[in-house]
Amino acid sequence: MISGMFDTDFRMQDIDKNGDPLVALNKAVDWEIFRPQLQVIRQKKRKSTAGRKPFDVVLMFKILILQSLYNLSDDATEFHIQDRLSFMRFLGLGLDSRIPDSKTIWLFREDLAKHGLVKTLFEQFDAYLWEQGFRAEKGQIVDASIIAAPRQRNTRKENRQIKEGDTPEDWPENKRRQKDTDARWTKKNGITHYGYKNHISIDAKHKFVRNYDVTDASVHDSQVFEDLLDPLNSSGDVWADSAYRSKEKIDHLESMNYRPHIQRKATRGKALSEWEQQGNRTRARTRARVEHVFGVQAQRAGTLIVRTIGRVRAKVKIGLRNLSYNLDRYSKLSSA
Repeated sequence: MISGMFDTDFRMQDIDKNGDPLVALNKAVDWEIFRPQLQVIRQKKRKSTAGRKPFDVVLMFKILILQSLYNLSDDATEFHIQDRLSFMRFLGLGLDSRIPDSKTIWLFREDLAKHGLVKTLFEQFDAYLWEQGFRAEKGQIVDASIIAAPRQRNTRKENRQIKEGDTPEDWPENKRRQKDTDARWTKKNGITHYGYKNHISIDAKHKFVRNYDVTDASVHDSQVFEDLLDPLNSSGDVWADSAYRSKEKIDHLESMNYRPHIQRKATRGKALSEWEQQGNRTRARTRARVEHVFGVQAQRAGTLIVRTIGRVRAKVKIGLRNLSYNLDRYSKLSSA
């Protein structure tokens, strides 16, 4: 079948009838605010002016946002950019445009890691949110989510060495490059997990992620609690689940002029009183808003699996997912 001159336009119109969320995202976000920070990647001198020029940094950044929103591998990202008209339109590409391949996408993400840019870009967009009137208000909610990594098939001796911070000496170089020695095991609700944790703090009013940290999965939620708190929030109220509760934590929060609203947990031989259960129900109505964040991330992209090697790369992937959530959330709130 021969394509007509306006067939692509007609197809895009059909896509728009069903509501393309990427159109709203492009309309809401001023992508140029990220260019000054991203440009550091291109500051290294080229050895020669021969050959093709590198892809635009904002274009590459938007590709990583797409990848994060839809939880795509590098190969799948390359394929979908070529295959999906909505992706091409979001990126400002045409059917005759040059498309970055999977290796180029991987290298750009490596550059972000090398320059430590993801947290900087995250903080830059948070400042942009404040400028647009989305201040951190009505307190903050802290929680953590386990991010799976491919499970390692190591011997008990190898796992013991890794846990002690050593790499088995008999591993050849090619094996070392393929082994994630930073991820760890943990157990939650009787289920064993392997990977990392995404610790976040959101504001209770707008449900934007205002701060985050990435650790291996074995780190207890409470160990990074205070580091996540946002002193600029208009309210001193702090909500969290029972994993964060201890007398020491509550006393420390109160000494910092915060008002803790932390869930209580029954202990062996001591059930919660009706008053304590009612307090949990009251706190849960606000605390549950943080579940919306993890739910939205999973609804669009599915369960995130970090397929990279090492904590540095995992922080880039998880940080991009938090930033992508904020970008998507902003596009919805700003168009409401």
